[in-house]
This record gives sequence, structure tokens and C-alpha cells, in this order.
Amino acid sequence: MARAPLLQLTDISLTFGGDPVFQDLSLVVQTGDRLALVGRNGSGKSTLMKVMAGLMEADKGDVINGPGVSVGYMEQDPDLTGFETLGEFATHGLEPGELYKVERAGEGLKFDPDRPVATASGGERRRAALARLMASEPELMLLDEPTNHLDIEAIAWLENELKTTRKAYVIISHDRAFLNALTRATLWVDRGAVRRQEIGFDKFEAWRDQIWEEEDMQRHKLNRKIKAEARWAVEGISARRKRNQGRVRALQDLRAERAGQIKRQGTAAMALEAGPKSGRKVIEADGISKTYGDKVILRDFTLTVQRGDRIALVGPNGVGKTTLLNMLIGREEPDSGTVKLGTNLEIALFDQARAQLDGDMSLWDSLTGDPDMRVSGKADQVLVRGTPKHVVGYLKEFLFDEAQARAPVRSLSGGEKARLLLAKLMARESNLLVLDEPTNDLDIETLDLMQELLSTYDGTVILVSHDRDFLDRVAATTIAMEGNGRATVYAGGWSDYLSQRGQDDFSESVVKSKASEPKLERRAKAQKGLSFTEKHRLEALPDEIARLEAEIAKLEELMADPALFTDHPVKFQKATDALLERHERLSSAEEEWLTLEEKAAS
Repeated sequence: MARAPLLQLTDISLTFGGDPVFQDLSLVVQTGDRLALVGRNGSGKSTLMKVMAGLMEADKGDVINGPGVSVGYMEQDPDLTGFETLGEFATHGLEPGELYKVERAGEGLKFDPDRPVATASGGERRRAALARLMASEPELMLLDEPTNHLDIEAIAWLENELKTTRKAYVIISHDRAFLNALTRATLWVDRGAVRRQEIGFDKFEAWRDQIWEEEDMQRHKLNRKIKAEARWAVEGISARRKRNQGRVRALQDLRAERAGQIKRQGTAAMALEAGPKSGRKVIEADGISKTYGDKVILRDFTLTVQRGDRIALVGPNGVGKTTLLNMLIGREEPDSGTVKLGTNLEIALFDQARAQLDGDMSLWDSLTGDPDMRVSGKADQVLVRGTPKHVVGYLKEFLFDEAQARAPVRSLSGGEKARLLLAKLMARESNLLVLDEPTNDLDIETLDLMQELLSTYDGTVILVSHDRDFLDRVAATTIAMEGNGRATVYAGGWSDYLSQRGQDDFSESVVKSKASEPKLERRAKAQKGLSFTEKHRLEALPDEIARLEAEIAKLEELMADPALFTDHPVKFQKATDALLERHERLSSAEEEWLTLEEKAAS
């Protein structure tokens, strides 16, 4: 006998005073479903989840829970009003014999139950809400961005819990690796409609692109038909005294059909432009250490950052990643050791706390009031990489509409605040990008665009992130902060770090064991001929050489265009300079690799 659905939405319509968010939407969630709920920022994913949870009432339609089915919902901004501590909130509604479940979830998610609600950060509140949901074990879990503000170990714990549960769940997340590992079907919110496909998120983008390709083909056919019918209507006037009114009405219907089509939202028109070249050595940290009270953040750490490096800092929350980042760029002094910044540095910083944004300012004032973006005598323009632009036009490039320009920053969603901060950061030229948790709240399309921009950015990048897929796509070097002052440098991104650390599956390692010290010691003994820094350079150089070769090939392809010199002389000169510089760096890297190889073999 077929079981009743856990949740059923029928003919749901919802409007917030303008265009409908959803219209005649129907969907079903079955026992055992593992669903990714995906769509662009602002498409209505969180709104739909609130409707599913019964926290928001639709204008029309029905939301029906299965008989006896409990639905648990973790929202992005949980309301802890009326609770003194995070533990009091997380255990609310549980029987005394079930309190251990919150303690267990709290250990995995790393939240302090004794923390007063009044002093808890947004991330701590979210972790408490997630622990409460996991402990209550509802038949259907609705999870809105559950990995935001979790470190990689906590994400791995949650991933393992969801892999092994028999409960159904729907997940909104920007974390590709998390969605790839957990989902078996996808709900796609797109322009007020929701499509379901029995595929995990790993196959979603191919399906989405196929749908869009078919749409484009149908739109092209419709445009051709309209053009042909319009030509008939005009050219036939002289040949007929009376038009075929049926065909005229059909033409009007075709035009109405085209006008009624909802245009897809494009990607943000983000762009990065490197300023003047920095010196070859960007940062040189020698034996730096840092302690706060009894807590050792860093002990005797040495690192050289070269121009063009892509370096990621990873580790648990609270281990000191942001502190190390601030020491490397001169915003904080080490207790011992030295940090030397290279010459001609232009630093652009993306701050995870969004401290550069004033919630009471409008988006307009946030841009025009920035000293780096102010255009003298022009209250409605901002300076974008040296070129004045109208403030509304620039905001539109980052997917804000004109009505939002005068709205306060505090009214923005997390993803919109991240885009506004990117708009400020990308308006200036730079040669050192410092990105502290840039991936939080951004949709996957914007993450893809940022990754593409970083891969072609002609400068140096240092970033902190818990997004494993993003780390693999961007980082060429990973610094793992492992606690007790230890920071270890690995070549490559997240997967390379795991491989070198001796762990193929990090989620299993978190659950079973964290011991990797003996393997690291054996590896160090195997290359006694090299210093620690030399060993790291030898491991990193092959990837660096391959990247330089790829960049040279791309530049040579660009310069093969005979019209480039005559039509775009400035662009031609920049490409020529870049090509010479990369050939010089390639020659230097190859020479360094040969020297280190000979030393390692001796």
C-alpha cells in the first residue's frame, strides 16, 4: 500500500504587492526524499521553504502535512526571544531523556550551550537552532543554508548525520560539495515556477542548461515567426484592400506571448582589474607567533607569498585564520617574528563581518560615500576602476534594481549584502585580494563567476573559506591551521590537502579519528635534504608552472588576432607586457624546480 506524502503543496500562489513570487505551484515531498532546493538569490527559495514549514501563508492554495508527520525548520535568522541561553533554546520541547541528543549535536556543531543569547553571534544562534532541529528528529527537515557559519569539521559532522538518517529533508545551500554528497532529487525555483527532477545536485547544472537551451530555441522560433507574420502584414497591404483579420489577431497573440515571457535573470556583471604590478615578493613572514592569554594562535610560522599566488587558509572556527590573515597584511602585529610587505601593494579586502557596510546607510550612500569611489562634484556617480559610472547603473550590474538604491543596507538579505560588498571591492584596482569568507550567502551562479574572475585575476589572492569545492577551484596552496599554534603549508586545494594529509574522506575522518601526526612526521623524514619551505615550494612548483604555461598560451592566442594591434593598441601593449612577465616567471620557476629537485635527490 502506497504511503501518504509527508508534505503536499497544491496550487500555491503568493504575491508581495507586485509580480507573483509563485503562481499555481504544486509539489510533493515523499518519505525518504533528499531534495536540493536551488535557484538564484531572490528567486523565492527561502519564501517557499517558509510556506512548506507553515510559517508563511500563501494567498491561495493548500499545504497539507501527512497524518502525524512532524516538520522541522531551520531558518537563516532564528528567533531566540524569551530564552536566556543557547542551551535553553536548543533543548526547548525535549523530554528529559532526550537532552543528550542536544549535547551530542552541540559537540558536532561546536556551540556552547551556556552562552547567553544576548551575547551570541549570528553564527552561534544558527548552530543552536540546527542542534535543536537535529535533536528533535522530525520526519521532514527543512534546512535553509545549514552550512553557513560552520567550519569544515562541523560541516563534515552534519554531512555524516544526514547521510545516515532515514528522515526526509529539503536543503537550501550554496555549498556544492555538501549538496553533491547528500541529494538525490532537485527542486529548481525559476521565475515563479518549481520544477522537480529525480537527479542529485551534481547533475543539476547540465539539466538546467538543457532547459535554458530549449527555451532559447523556442524563443528564437517565436521571434522568426513574428518577423515573418509582421512582414506579411506590411507587404500585403498594397495587394489587398481588406486584411486577413484572423492572421492579424494571430500576430497580436504571438507578440503577447513574447511579451509575457519572463526574462531570465542574468549573472552579476562583476569584473576584477589588477592595478600596477606588485613586487615579486608580496609578503615575507619569518618565524611569527601569536598568543591571546593562554591560547596559542600561531607558533614560529614562516611563509613567503609570491606575486600571483593563490593561498587558502583553512581550519576550525576560532583557530585563528582571520588573525593570521590580518598579520600577513599588516593589520595586526605578531608577538614575535617579522612580516615584511612587498612593494607597490594595492590591497582590496572582503571582510567576513561586513564591517565595511553601515546598515543605516542606503545602498546609494554606501557607494557614493566611499572615499575610494567618490567622484568630485558628482553626487550621482561613482568611480569604478578609474571610470565614472552612474550609481544606479553600477548597482544594476550587481543585480540590484532602481527601487533598492535608496533602501537601507540593513534591509538586504545576506546574499545581497555580499554582492554590495563585492561591488565596493571590485570598483577599485588592486594587486592583492584578501577574501575572508567570501562565499557565505552567495548563490552558486555568482560563486561560479567569482571563481572564474579569480582564475584570470592578474594579482595575488589570499582567502579564508569553508567551501570545499570553492577551495579546490581557486587555491594553489593551502595553509591548514590545526590548533595549538600549528599551521602547515600544503600544495594545492582542499582535496590535495586531504590527500597529502592521508585522508580521502574528511567526513569519515572527523567521525572516526583526527590523528594524522605520524603520517606528517614520516613524510618530513622522507625529504630530509630539504627545509620545510623548500619542500613546500617543490610540491607547489609543478602546479605553478602548469598555470603559467596555460596563461602564456591564452595570451599568445589573444595576440594572434591581427586586428588587436591596430584596433586596440592599449590592450595589445598590456598583453605584450603580461606575456613577457609570464615568460620571465616561467623561466624562474623552472630553474627553481630543477635546483630543488637536485637538492632533494642528493
